[in-house]
Amino acid sequence: MKKILVIHGPNLNLLGEREPGVYGSDTFDSINDEILAIAVEKGLHCEIFQSNHEGEIIDQLHLARKSFDGVILNAGAYTHYSYAIRDAIAAIKIPVIEVHLSNIHARDEFRHTSVIAPVCVGQIAGFGKRSYFLAVEAMKEMLEDAK
Repeated sequence: MKKILVIHGPNLNLLGEREPGVYGSDTFDSINDEILAIAVEKGLHCEIFQSNHEGEIIDQLHLARKSFDGVILNAGAYTHYSYAIRDAIAAIKIPVIEVHLSNIHARDEFRHTSVIAPVCVGQIAGFGKRSYFLAVEAMKEMLEDAK
C-alpha cells in the first residue's frame, strides 16, 4: 500500500475558527477525518502532521523521503517566502503537491507568488477542503502511473 503524508502549515490548526469567510467553517479535525477517509477509499495509507514552525515542516519533509511515497503540503504563508521549505522539497525527490483552501491568486498580492510551486508536481488552490481531496486523488493516480 502506498503511503502519503499530509502536512498542514501555520494557523491551519485553527480551521473552523479562523476567517471562516476565507477558509470555511469546517474544523481542522473534521477536514483531517475526511482526508483520511478518502485516502482509505483510494487504497492509500495516510498520515497527517501540522506545525506552525518552519523547521518542523522541513524536518517532516526530510523524514518523508524514507517513509512515504508522496506528500500533500499546505505550507500556509510559508508558501510565499520560505526558500528553506522550497529547498527541502527539491531535496527529497518524492512528489509533493501544493494545496491551498483559498484561491491564493485572487487574494492579497503577496499571496500570488508561490516560491514552492516550481519544485512541486502541481498546485491545487481555491476549492476549500476539496483542494485536499483533489490532491489525494491526484497523488493516487500519479503513484499508480509511476509503477
